[in-house]
Amino acid sequence: MYVTPVDLPTLLNHLFNFAAPALALALWLALVARFLGPKPAAGLAWWAQAAINTAVGCVVLLAGLWAWGRDGKMLTYGALVLAMASAQALMRRG
Repeated sequence: MYVTPVDLPTLLNHLFNFAAPALALALWLALVARFLGPKPAAGLAWWAQAAINTAVGCVVLLAGLWAWGRDGKMLTYGALVLAMASAQALMRRG
């Protein structure tokens, strides 16, 4: 199997586009939770919640890539939403 060489800008573009759904959902969850949810007694800052949610989302996306051999499957995106919403709920109760 021949793999074509990839330059750095192309590699970074692919990595960003792979992680973009996790990043967008993480920012949305962290910011909306500040306005809609109850105020936690002692919680993390919104940017820390977004960072944790992004990490959780990237792990889910990598698991979907590993399980099905390609990204962009709707089942992976469903798991992404469930995992990140669960992580956000746990952080808001903390």
